[in-house]
Amino acid sequence: MSDDSKPQGDPAVEAELAGVPDELLDKETDKLGESLDRLREDLEVARQEVLYAKAETQNVRRRLEKDIADARAYAATGFARDILSVADNLGRALDAIPADLREDDRLKSLVTGIEATAREIDKVFGLHGISRIAAKGLPLDPNQHQAMLEVPSAEVEAGVVVQELQAGYMIKDRLLRPAMVAVAKKPD
Repeated sequence: MSDDSKPQGDPAVEAELAGVPDELLDKETDKLGESLDRLREDLEVARQEVLYAKAETQNVRRRLEKDIADARAYAATGFARDILSVADNLGRALDAIPADLREDDRLKSLVTGIEATAREIDKVFGLHGISRIAAKGLPLDPNQHQAMLEVPSAEVEAGVVVQELQAGYMIKDRLLRPAMVAVAKKPD
């Protein structure tokens, strides 16, 4: 048997195939080749699916790590928003005390206590990445300021903050509360 389409080399296989017609061998060889091609395609598809699954797993891991980092960094956001009203009220209390009464011996320790409490709140805010937003004298920034009213002014350009009605705060790089401001406009 010198025909190239028949397997050669193993005498037992050659003996077994000696009586099989060449057409049948060719047909079976084609079927085996097609099966092998399908298996190779299936293997390539499986490899691609594994690569996609690995990539998706890595993306999910990165998202989860970012979510955990954000949760740690911004965990105090709700509490911080709530405590801002306490800081506002302390500021209002200090502002409500006239200068002559601040020196009165009967109120001096009360004023000192309120000032110490306000400083302590500011210190705690700083420890947790909470900072006050600068507003007065700056151009209106809609990402940090909320314009509540417009005030005619010839002294400053239109769009500049002339008064801070309520302080705004950031927690790290996120807005905690916008500063409520009055903005200059051209006089009529």
